Amino acid sequence: MTNSDEKFRHAYWAEQMELGYQLVQQILAFEVRECGERFASLRDAVDDDGVEILFSTSKIVGELDRIFFLRESLVRDVIAIGREMNRRGWILKIEDGYRSIAMQKQLGSKPELFDAILKKCIWENSGVIPPVDLVFRRGSVLIANVPKVGTHMSGSAIDISVFRRDDGEEVWRGNSYLEMSERTPMRSPFIEAESLRNRLEITALMEAYGFMHFPFEFWHYNKDDALGHILTGKAVPAWFGPVHWDPLTNRVTPVEFPSNPLRPLPEIEHEIAAAVERARLQEEGDSQR
Repeated sequence: MTNSDEKFRHAYWAEQMELGYQLVQQILAFEVRECGERFASLRDAVDDDGVEILFSTSKIVGELDRIFFLRESLVRDVIAIGREMNRRGWILKIEDGYRSIAMQKQLGSKPELFDAILKKCIWENSGVIPPVDLVFRRGSVLIANVPKVGTHMSGSAIDISVFRRDDGEEVWRGNSYLEMSERTPMRSPFIEAESLRNRLEITALMEAYGFMHFPFEFWHYNKDDALGHILTGKAVPAWFGPVHWDPLTNRVTPVEFPSNPLRPLPEIEHEIAAAVERARLQEEGDSQR
């Protein structure tokens, strides 16, 4: 890789992350009037319909299982998307659905994800540990740190992959879910032409059913929340905001203080120190082999 290539990658990463942070500010300012719509099970809907859809079997973080529930009205759209993909010879895989506040906070601190984001920030900052504010800004784009911004916490977003029905191979989008780099934005110039075509074809199908793509991640789609209204140019208040969901009663309660960070700057400062120590221990271990 030449110096000019590296500079281009740096510039693109920084530009995209700053644009993402500007979008985060737009979401924070956008009015939401929570409608109170209940949740429905994606797994149950798949079983009832007979559509071929896959679900991630991994834990989201630690021992926490993923929650494959969305707002009731959105589940029908996902089933329709799954059927359309089947007709095209594809299988939709749902990687993630609703996340509780606790799940989202723990995900942001998950070492393998936090360390990947910090590594990119160090790379952006010429190999030097970056200021905590930079890590906060970059992390806010890639793993929402504010409930109002994180549409998974509204029950209005899914992360997806897509596979071929004939051989089970992934419809390749340049990287697998999750990727934290300059290849992550939907239209990254650092992925192959075929991968970009696949991303855009999948996105066109998703958006035909109202699930809009988050421009800075190639796997995330959401609908009828603040981000969705911004991306579609709807000026009316969004009706899905971050909620606490009670699976026993299927009732939702709006999150108090939805614009407050889940992990404030002092907490992220401690996470940076822990990540640096992990890297040091890893380096020591590697050198002793």
